[in-house]
Amino acid sequence: MSQDHPKDDSSAVPTAQTKHDAPNATASPSLLDELLSMRTPLARFILHPMEQIKLMGSSIRQMMGKKFDPDQDITDQTGKVILVTGGNTGLGKETILQLAKHHPARIYLAARNTAKTQAAIADIQAHLAQPIDIRHLPLDLSSFASIHTAANQFTSSSDRLDTLILNAAIMTPRRNATTASGHEIHLGTNHLGHFLLTQLLLPTLLHTAASTSDVRIITIASMAWQMSPPLPTLLHTASLLACTSHARYGASKAANIAFAAELARRYPQLTSVSLHPGVIFTGLYDASGAANPVVRVGVKMLRPFSADERQGSLNHLWAAGVERGVLRSGEYYTPVGVGGWGNEWAEDGEVGRRLWEWSEGEVGGKG
Repeated sequence: MSQDHPKDDSSAVPTAQTKHDAPNATASPSLLDELLSMRTPLARFILHPMEQIKLMGSSIRQMMGKKFDPDQDITDQTGKVILVTGGNTGLGKETILQLAKHHPARIYLAARNTAKTQAAIADIQAHLAQPIDIRHLPLDLSSFASIHTAANQFTSSSDRLDTLILNAAIMTPRRNATTASGHEIHLGTNHLGHFLLTQLLLPTLLHTAASTSDVRIITIASMAWQMSPPLPTLLHTASLLACTSHARYGASKAANIAFAAELARRYPQLTSVSLHPGVIFTGLYDASGAANPVVRVGVKMLRPFSADERQGSLNHLWAAGVERGVLRSGEYYTPVGVGGWGNEWAEDGEVGRRLWEWSEGEVGGKG
């Protein structure tokens, strides 16, 4: 199993499970659902052959050096305000470093751990020719209260937001781990946390879009979407908790893709895309790989095709820095900038609508 971005500090201590039972839903997934959530690599290849071909091609391009040079190819960011979640380590930190070289007005690094974040900001500044305005935005994506506080802090200090990069993610092998609100920890943090943050920042994003045609929301997903159980399982917490840890993580990544596409449908004045960073073995892998011999074998097989964090951030940077006309809002991209192959979670408008409306109800807001 390959991991695409590092475990960041936005995770929460698991709380007691709170069930969100649908009136007519069963307490556990069907046999078919469970089999789908435990797909073998061969089964995934059969079910999604074009996705596998595309992934292998992008991995080879990573090795051979796809022609995207952040120093030369990122468009001028002068005057732009950027917010990156989970930016104190790994791909998020590298993304901030590279974007900071192109003169943005300000970058917000949203993460939970203050000491780690301040150290990351100092390290980024040390690698810049001239210091820029980088601010820590305290954020715990597993806590709705923390997200509200972070959004309020942001809007009180900035009246514009040009680029929102939803990068933070967690992965844990712990079964029955939930957020403070009782949601399965991966879906609750990786999807619902980002969904709520985006909802609260939408007025600022739309205000910015009224004066510029280039406002971007970039959601970092993963090829792990292929391990997701069907949508009904995602929307039923008890059923999702019964799945394997990799299926639960995959569910959050599938939700990321569906969310980004639905955001594009609902707000055409914004540019919303999702992406897979590539095959990256960083901190996010450690928690699951150490406990799963199958994952360890997969890592050994895929490591020759993996990228380091600088290479792994290229799809982030491409989406944030390429000319606006190159991007197709609602698209799911593999590295670097490869779209147009189709993705069932991005293309199914009914799935997007159902997930959006369910998410609104869970976070208690309207979008």
